[in-house]
Amino acid sequence: MNTYEKIDEWIDAHFDEQVKFLQELVRVPTDTPPGNNTPHALRTAELLHTMGLPAEQFEIPTALVHEHGLASITNLIVRRRYGEGRVIALNAHGDVVPPGEGWTQDPYGADIVDGKLYGRASAVSKCDFSTFTFALRALEAVAKPTKGSVELHFTYDEEFGGELGPGWLLANGHTKPDLMMAAGFSYQVVTAHNGCLQMEVTVHGRMAHAAIPDSGVDALQAAVALLNALYAQNSLYKRIHSKVEGISHPYLNVGLIEGGTNTNVIPGKVMFKLDRRMIPEENPAEVEANIRDVLANAVSDYNATRDADHAIHIDIRRMLMANAMKPLPGNQPLVSALQKHGSEVFGEYIPALGTPLYTDVRLYVERGIPGVIYGAGPRTVLESHAKRADEHIVLEDLRKATKVVARSLSDLLA
Repeated sequence: MNTYEKIDEWIDAHFDEQVKFLQELVRVPTDTPPGNNTPHALRTAELLHTMGLPAEQFEIPTALVHEHGLASITNLIVRRRYGEGRVIALNAHGDVVPPGEGWTQDPYGADIVDGKLYGRASAVSKCDFSTFTFALRALEAVAKPTKGSVELHFTYDEEFGGELGPGWLLANGHTKPDLMMAAGFSYQVVTAHNGCLQMEVTVHGRMAHAAIPDSGVDALQAAVALLNALYAQNSLYKRIHSKVEGISHPYLNVGLIEGGTNTNVIPGKVMFKLDRRMIPEENPAEVEANIRDVLANAVSDYNATRDADHAIHIDIRRMLMANAMKPLPGNQPLVSALQKHGSEVFGEYIPALGTPLYTDVRLYVERGIPGVIYGAGPRTVLESHAKRADEHIVLEDLRKATKVVARSLSDLLA
């Protein structure tokens, strides 16, 4: 029996333990917002300690966390040094969007039905807390590396951009890996992803009684004009095509709208938040300038049809600027190992391509650290129900992905 077969055997023998570990992680909510995520980090550290994997805890200063609109963040690093050689980091994030409606299973029950484990963050990306932890354990139990190091980075700010997760750890010198792998899905190695610009737009009108609407300035009516101008851009974006396989074209979405005070009141203020996905070939500064121009022109056109007393104005606040992830030449050892073992374990070709998502992997890549995205999950985000009701992970994908990661680590540290 060769090393790979022994790794597979160890993971099979400990798979029930791995599933129970994942269930424990899913059962501790990490809804972001509000983003009170330290309790999950502490529970994770406790469980890791019982496995002989002590985790360093990095509590982010409260004032900084609140400034970013969250409640608490504690990031974790598990360091395992075997000797001189490259340091490989494995990163997964524990924060996740709230469950929302429409669930047929308890979003925090971690129930197993027909070979699938259900729960918020079961697929993105608490599953890879378990993938990476048990791949590391299998590596040490079987391959017993004598060179290099492995670090587990379990962080809690991906949903808000990652600056207080990996960004904070990297900026403060707590880690500097040579290669990194981040949570992903089992059937592709992701080497590039979209960027993301998020902006908050507040439309200011003037509140008035609904019985005398002309005495006010309807901010909602004005917001509709602005929204129409923004959505019209999507037809233009479809003419722009990325050369990265797996990524198509830019697009824009408005995901949140708030405003008004009551049914019988002309709304004096309306706020909406937009999300603009940027393909790797786009210039983020130019994208933001274009959005601001579109809004400015829409305001000008709207006000041109009204007298000065009924004009509106807007405030624009950038919430997030996440650059696209672009492949670094040094990522080839990761790509080759994962493709080789993924193809063997899953019995099909595992392509290397891009994804229209954005992640905090870019924060490593921006610092010159070659990285890829790979972990446990289906072929598409849609299949996993990530960010939708009934999110789940197929347990057989979890088992196989853990084998792929452990085998790849064995090669990379040989």
